[in-house]
Amino acid sequence: MTPLYEDNHIIIVFKEPGEIVQGDKTGDTPLSETVKQYLKEKYNKSGNVFCGVVHRIDRPTAGLVVFAKTSKALERLNRMLREGEIHKTYWALVEGKPEKEEATLENFLKSDGRLNKTFLSSEKDPDAKRAVLSYKVLTTGERYSLVEIKLLTGRKHQIRAQFSAMGHPVKGDLKYGARRSNPDGSISLLAQKIQFRHPVSHIPIEIEAPIPPAFQKFIEQ
Repeated sequence: MTPLYEDNHIIIVFKEPGEIVQGDKTGDTPLSETVKQYLKEKYNKSGNVFCGVVHRIDRPTAGLVVFAKTSKALERLNRMLREGEIHKTYWALVEGKPEKEEATLENFLKSDGRLNKTFLSSEKDPDAKRAVLSYKVLTTGERYSLVEIKLLTGRKHQIRAQFSAMGHPVKGDLKYGARRSNPDGSISLLAQKIQFRHPVSHIPIEIEAPIPPAFQKFIEQ
């Protein structure tokens, strides 16, 4: 694990597909613990190391994840996340070609914890939450399209559920209707860019993820 950005308050790293951000019932080592170990070794710390989880991305997804190195930064970043001051851009390879080159998708989504899946629901459902994203088709191949997505809300499995409902599931995402899996068990969804003002210094931060080979190959075709 090599940080893409690090200062006294925050650290931004690239999550590989299959890694979990935070500990769960699987018992697998989460990325948060890997970051803690990195900080412990880098700064030769003997005691506990603080590493606050600001946000998560799905296990089969790759891309940027921000961690807080101080409680002050974590508190401020959590507030910024709630207030929509952290802007995330995703890339996805989706099946087929969306009818519109650019559009905004707005749905009401409801998550089922037992199935670990999100479904479209009705505005009248008290458990449903409004989900909004905008997308732009960057390039199209024979079977897939590369789309850039800006999340305007942050619902569980939002991109996966909304594109599946549109008839264009993310490549490799069997849970949401993809025709076949990816060989490594990943889905072709990348947390590609993150933009926000630093929680302490307030300087603008903009970090882009390295492009995985599958995306690079699609771009160059």
